[in-house]
Amino acid sequence: MPIKIPNGLPAAETLLNENIFVMTKLRAETQDIRPLKILLLNLMPTKIVTETQFSRLLGNTPLQVELTLLAMKSHESKNVSKEHMIAFYKTFGDVKNESYDGMVITGAPVEKLDFENVDYWQELCEIFDWATKNVHSTVYICWAAQAALYYHYGVKKIMLDKKLSGVYKHTVVDKKTMLLRGFDDVFNAPHSRYTGIDREEVLKVENLKLLAESDKAGVYLLKSKDNSQVFITGHSEYDKDTLKNEYERDKKAGINPDIPENYFPDDDDTKEPVVSWRSHANLLFYNWLNYFVYQSTPFDIEKIKK
Repeated sequence: MPIKIPNGLPAAETLLNENIFVMTKLRAETQDIRPLKILLLNLMPTKIVTETQFSRLLGNTPLQVELTLLAMKSHESKNVSKEHMIAFYKTFGDVKNESYDGMVITGAPVEKLDFENVDYWQELCEIFDWATKNVHSTVYICWAAQAALYYHYGVKKIMLDKKLSGVYKHTVVDKKTMLLRGFDDVFNAPHSRYTGIDREEVLKVENLKLLAESDKAGVYLLKSKDNSQVFITGHSEYDKDTLKNEYERDKKAGINPDIPENYFPDDDDTKEPVVSWRSHANLLFYNWLNYFVYQSTPFDIEKIKK
């Protein structure tokens, strides 16, 4: 089945060119199927790129997904036109009385700040609380994972000695979880961050289950015992050139970044990167949508409210 996205969203043309089945809102309304209602809270400055990345992953399943885009009211997006935001995004006030089968909260380039110093922190905390009562299962990505672990469980982030950037090998810790069904024992995933979380602190939290980790990148995948929260510390949604673009941006800014690890062939940044994480990324979101959302969400969506 296709992903149902707003009419005219730029991601539609990109996904159609990639042979991903996309259905516009108008066509979807003629089908007698209740789609999964998925909310994407997009905290990234590159709004259109991020919309496309997650639309790609959410659309690669047999399930019909109705995607709603959400932005922070307390923060002005400067890297995308106001017209785009008005046309395609809602704010929390627009959705807070609704229920959703699933939600994805993206990372954000604010990790060096204390959580309380992020300009939209109070609004985000309100959304965190709301999601526990109005969303069947929520996925938190990178900084959002760190923020939610801090807010819900008191797990503090830690500053790394230098930016972690590259593609790293991960091992499956819990082979019985349906979230990792079909995974190889070892799989790749990109990371791009200055902060991390302490493995021992996570293991102290009774409600959290460690699912996958990396010798170099640390804790990668966690979930709550009831599957209502999934925490991903990396960026499985990244495109082939995302790490390259970040690396070149940092070079132009005079940051003098290290070459992303295990990304360019022979660590030669003049060569084209090789994608080695796409199958894992698609399987991860397929499993989440199927086992943590579709198989357990009530048909009457109003019954999600807790």
